[in-house]
Amino acid sequence: MESQVRGGTRWKRFAVVMVPSVAATAAIGVALAQGALAASFSVSGQSFKVTTERLDGTGFVQYGALDEGYTLDGKKTVHPVAVSAFKSATIKSLCQSVVTPNIPVLGNVSLILRAGQGDTPVKAENLYIDVAELEGDAVFRGIDIGVAAKDAVKGPGMKGGKEQSNPYGFSQQADSVTLTDVKQTAWATTAGTFKLSGLKMSLSTGVKECY
Repeated sequence: MESQVRGGTRWKRFAVVMVPSVAATAAIGVALAQGALAASFSVSGQSFKVTTERLDGTGFVQYGALDEGYTLDGKKTVHPVAVSAFKSATIKSLCQSVVTPNIPVLGNVSLILRAGQGDTPVKAENLYIDVAELEGDAVFRGIDIGVAAKDAVKGPGMKGGKEQSNPYGFSQQADSVTLTDVKQTAWATTAGTFKLSGLKMSLSTGVKECY
């Protein structure tokens, strides 16, 4: 079964049903025992933007969650996210950007990271992305929509740990997915391994983003 989707999703309420769309990011994750990933860290007060020309993933699951974190002035907050997870993924032409605003003397400072620009793509295992907004084209193979999150067995499973997510809530899963022309905003990424080929990073003043 194949399902093709184009468009984006913007979270206005946590109860909004997710569309079958996912994306990837270049934040480097850490490996934990048996590939189980505990999202126990608090997210920063800065989301980041990511683009990729193409992502090919196997073992996909997506479900809703809440990320605890801080604003840039230190106040506690939460962010509704769609957690998109892959057992494995290859990513071509990856760009990640983060803008830190209002630094004394310098003003806004932008960090841009690029990888997988040549013939060798970025590779990831047990990849989890906490997505707030995205656009792109997607083809899903062997997709099941409306599965209880705890029963979505095609992907790497839910993060566990201190993750704020309802295991009986809505999720979707697929055997594999191909994403093209992806643009996304995310709050966090965790991975068992993340190999970034041809990694390049730059800092500059002003607002300079991947899109």
